[in-house]
Amino acid sequence: MALNYIWIGFFLAAFLVGIVRVIGYYYRDYFAGALQITFDETDLYVFRDMFQSTFDMAETSVSIAITLIGIMTLWLGIMKIAEKGGAVNLLSRLVAPFFGKLFPEIPKNHPAYGSMMMNISANMLSLDNAATPLGIKAMEELQEVNPDKETASNAQIMFLVLNTSGLTVIPVTVMAYRAAEGAANPADIFIPILLATFFSTLAGLIAVAVKQKINLLDKTILAYLGGGTFLVAGIIYLLSQMDRQQLEVVTTFASTFIIMAVITAFMILGIRSKINIYETFIDGAKEGFKVAVMIIPYLVAMLVGIGVFRASGAMDFIITLLGEFFALLGVNTDFVPALPTAFMKPLSGSGARGMMIEAMRNYGADDFVGRLASTFQGSTETTFYTLAVYYGAVNIKKTRYTVGAGLIADLAGIIAAIFICYLFFYQ
Repeated sequence: MALNYIWIGFFLAAFLVGIVRVIGYYYRDYFAGALQITFDETDLYVFRDMFQSTFDMAETSVSIAITLIGIMTLWLGIMKIAEKGGAVNLLSRLVAPFFGKLFPEIPKNHPAYGSMMMNISANMLSLDNAATPLGIKAMEELQEVNPDKETASNAQIMFLVLNTSGLTVIPVTVMAYRAAEGAANPADIFIPILLATFFSTLAGLIAVAVKQKINLLDKTILAYLGGGTFLVAGIIYLLSQMDRQQLEVVTTFASTFIIMAVITAFMILGIRSKINIYETFIDGAKEGFKVAVMIIPYLVAMLVGIGVFRASGAMDFIITLLGEFFALLGVNTDFVPALPTAFMKPLSGSGARGMMIEAMRNYGADDFVGRLASTFQGSTETTFYTLAVYYGAVNIKKTRYTVGAGLIADLAGIIAAIFICYLFFYQ
């Protein structure tokens, strides 16, 4: 239901902003003289741009789905090998004590534990292409024990909020774009992103736990969270001792090596279990193809809504108002030019990536705005896109409080990124 209202809101807000811009153009002399607001010819053609965006985003949706067909065919095939070879069961047992507390309605040693952990691990390594099919696989397994097939279960909500909070250990993609834009040290945003995503994940976890009445002070939960915090702190310490070149080499190698090592381990376990690895892969791959095709309508709906909202100029209007608001409060507003990346990220990953690159080109990759935009890009997830794809894959229509909890996590990540970047980069 929440996605329904949000989707309608994109179109209504875009239409109203479009009307204002057209009126502003025809009375531009009055607005320029009385209110110092400038309207030009681009405002006159706003509805043309909005209409064109519907075609552009529909085409983009199908392009994404075509890409996902190959990716999901590959990874769901690999996941089938992991499942039949016992890897998923092994991973399930490792996280069962912790996930058993966070997902009390999921049976002990259920395969969903392993799939969820693999999805979260792929997100930590910033392996978006690998994370999506693993997450959809987890949603399908969670749907098996969901008593109401059209309504999101507590477990599905907890998983999606943890997913969209976007805990990232090695932000390979962001560092690659920073290197392409000429950053002196592309990896200088590594620690800020890690810290911002940690706070985002923690906020999302607390929000859902409060709603679901999960005791976060349970000794098992505290032990796992404490261990995870210690591990993150250790990674930060080790990588902070490296120079720029070493850090780039180590992080790039680690992310690719780990994923290939995981695939190899699945193959070895499959051999030990005496399964036909090739046929098992094909069986899983067929499932991936079907799921990728099924989510196309959900992708088209969400991305077209986002495209119209963006083309209307509503996003720019919101950013301008926020800048004026913080200026009235006497707050330093140097962070405002980076906000388009932060606001776009929950809506569209490609849109946020474009905003980040635009910020780095306009202000410089090593400028405060360029670094903050890069941190925003790595510290939050594409919440609405993820919800549309994951819930669409299992035909969930009632998302309950998923959107609210996911946006709480996003907001925490944005606020944390601003404070952390002021601490690390502001001069």
